[in-house]
Amino acid sequence: MRVYEIAAIPADGIGPEVIAAGLQALETLEERCGDFKLRVQHFDWGSDYYKAHGRMMPEDGVTQLKRFDAIFFGAVGAPDVPDDITLWGLRLPICQGFDQYANVRPTRILPGIASPLAGVGPGDLDWVIVRENSEGEYSGHGGRAHRGLPEEVGTEVAIFTRVGVTRIMRYAFRLAKSRPRKLLTVVTKSNAQRHGMVMWDEIAAEVAREFPDVTWDKMLVDAMTARMTLKPRSLDTIVATNLHADILSDLAGALAGSLGVAPTANIDPERRYPAMFEPIHGSAFDIAGKGIANPVTTFWTAAQMLDHLGENDAAARLMRAVESVTSEGVLTPDVGGTATTQEVTDAVCRTIRGSNV
Repeated sequence: MRVYEIAAIPADGIGPEVIAAGLQALETLEERCGDFKLRVQHFDWGSDYYKAHGRMMPEDGVTQLKRFDAIFFGAVGAPDVPDDITLWGLRLPICQGFDQYANVRPTRILPGIASPLAGVGPGDLDWVIVRENSEGEYSGHGGRAHRGLPEEVGTEVAIFTRVGVTRIMRYAFRLAKSRPRKLLTVVTKSNAQRHGMVMWDEIAAEVAREFPDVTWDKMLVDAMTARMTLKPRSLDTIVATNLHADILSDLAGALAGSLGVAPTANIDPERRYPAMFEPIHGSAFDIAGKGIANPVTTFWTAAQMLDHLGENDAAARLMRAVESVTSEGVLTPDVGGTATTQEVTDAVCRTIRGSNV
């Protein structure tokens, strides 16, 4: 029996609802497969913890998480707590503290879910966006001076290092090489940002020489939004900076039908530290407590976690169950259905239990 230690941090908004759904599916997989076990420990960190303690997690929170094999994260953010506090108080310290420099966001149209793009269906949009996750525009460098005065100034410094750009570029090229089309698109804004972004382009060309069997091209980020919308079949693997990939992956989720079907893995590819897996839909306080949050993204995120742990058969079984359920039209309202979170979860669990392959 293979045993894995999992830290569950449901956090805010719909986070507890979707993490509960994900854990229910994972428990069903454990029973069905019978050869692995997830030992889950819950942490009550998040905005409620902040209101009680003045911080989003304990001072030694990252140290507490270090012993785990993976982190299963819900969502962070609350309407009555500033967003910079919630993000910099919980999610980013974990990502940066564990050097989870590869943020991996697969996107494809699942059976039974309609894309807003005319004439595009399952198989026509199948991307993986690789986001540099440790520096760039979210490095946290900068500051404010002369607060409240007419001459107040705020600076936000984007930091790009040769080490940081090279390692994410190699990761993206390796990932592209592993996919059938062996196609990579590098996204920057090097016409206007002539230092860090030009360095991105130069390092991409250097790393490309190590991967002669990968076809690659580059796009400016504004042009990329048009290409994603108008020519989705022309794309496969995409790599971009922290900010650019953050925005493009939300667009990708929407083009696939909903942010409720968009998963994320925050990975340290060298496996020195635990990876963190999270749906990208955010805390969605407008639907929190209504029982209609889409759990599909959490199931897909759980499958990413299983793949990372080496449980590839279980991950594939979970995704087959998800696609079977979506193809049958068991869908939450965000993708045109009427099912509740629990109804979708129960349907996925029934399919896992009834699967013979």
